[in-house]
Formats: sequence, structure tokens, C-alpha cells
Amino acid sequence: MNDIPFLEQKAHRLRKLVLESCIKAKTGHVTSSMSCAEIMSVLFHGGILRYDPKRPDWPDRDRFILSKGQASPMLYAVLADAGFFDPKDLASFAQKDGPFGVHLQKSVPGAEITCGSLGQGFGFAAGLALAAKMDLKHHMVFTLLGDGENQEGSIWETAMFAAHNRLNNLVAILDRNYQCVLDFTENFLSLEPLDKKWEAFGWNVIRVEGQSVPALLNAFQGLRSRRRPNPTIIIADTTKGAGIDFMSCVPLWHGAAPAGDEAKQARAELERNAPHA
Repeated sequence: MNDIPFLEQKAHRLRKLVLESCIKAKTGHVTSSMSCAEIMSVLFHGGILRYDPKRPDWPDRDRFILSKGQASPMLYAVLADAGFFDPKDLASFAQKDGPFGVHLQKSVPGAEITCGSLGQGFGFAAGLALAAKMDLKHHMVFTLLGDGENQEGSIWETAMFAAHNRLNNLVAILDRNYQCVLDFTENFLSLEPLDKKWEAFGWNVIRVEGQSVPALLNAFQGLRSRRRPNPTIIIADTTKGAGIDFMSCVPLWHGAAPAGDEAKQARAELERNAPHA
């Protein structure tokens, strides 16, 4: 579906679901989730991913691997919104004995992997893509990476592995929000020029504005039928905390949820920044 207003409204709804679940739990990576709302909206509601919420284990489904596992609230939100389970279940996020862990849990319908350790999901995704090639399967593997995650050596080992094995059925999306843990990536360990680095590792590189639904739709266009053998990475330039102004681009909000008056402010700013219908 290429209905841009619909996808923008879906991204807004996902942000609201994330915020409410984290406020209730008094924890969760709110800002890490907010930056990838448009990415997840386009993937799950824009006709990119092939899946069946009534059959989460459908053999021919595309695989989506959340490698930046700290953004689990966003994946839980989009899975609920896509019909894998009731959105009301999100109220049990980060609750004792519940399925929705602060980091991603495979026990959640639609989740392919338990993930939290940086770099883990990307290697898993490459393995799934190689297995699909070996089994002559035609599904795609999509994986969402964090930019702080790109400071891990395992990311670059997997990048070499995927290019060497000609995994053109693998698409990585890099949520380039320029922050990691409690600092900006370029202060902590410089990553740029990321596009040239990924190209040097043999990848097809596309760089886009990651909060733009049209730009994201255009980036994904044609990847399924692409015949060149190398894997693809979409570097999506985003804003950490997008949608909530006072939390945006503030490293100290990493892994924290607003409470009290700040929760009210977050809700108000999210509504003020809602896309026009």
C-alpha cells in the first residue's frame, strides 16, 4: 500500500502505543523506538513485508529481525497493530511473567528471535538469508540495525559474510539517529562516512530521510526483484525521540520513560506533532 497519509497516521499510532506502554511500565527505550516509527509503518503496512498475522509461522513469510533489540516496544506495537495479538496486551509490557520483555522476546507472536545484545540479530538475519538460498526459498529477510550497533565488530563480520555469500535476499535498514547509550555516536566512536564504508564491504547502499514515508517507500521499491547479487542496506537518517520534542536528541532519555508531568508533556507534544489527516 502506497497511501502516504495512511502510513503517516500509522506511524503516529505506533508512537502512541509505544509511549503508553512505556509510561505504564515506567521503563522502556522510548526514544530508540520513536526514531523508527516510519520505518516500521512502511515495512508492515506499506506492502513491503509478506506476512500473515493468523499464521505467524507461515513458511513463506518474509523474516523481520529486530537487531536493535532495545526498540522492542516499537516492534510489539507494530505486531499488535498488524493483528498478531490484541493491542490491549501491550499493557503487560515489562511486567513480571509477561511475554513482552524490555528487550525483544521470541515468545511474542510474530517475533522471530530473542534479541538485545548488539550485533546478535544481524548475524541471525544473515544466517536466515543463507538458509533460504540453500533451500531455494524465495522469501526475503529484513533486519533493523541501530547506529550505535554499527560500532560492534560482529556487524562488520556479518557484512563481509553476507556480501561474500551473495545474499541479495537480505535487506538491512540502519536507523541512523546519531545516538548511542548516553552520547552521540560521533563523540563516542565516529561512524561516518557510513555509506562509503558499507559500499566498501560490497553492499548496495541507499541513503534516505528516515522520517519521510515517500522516501522510504521509494527506497524499498524493486528490492524484491533486484537481480544483482549483493545485499542491500538502507541508511535511514532519523531523529532519536522523533515526535516528542523535549525528548528528541537528548542522550539522557536513552532507556527511560517519562512520568508525571513529563508524561503529560510527552502525550501533548506527540499529539501536536501528529500528521494532518
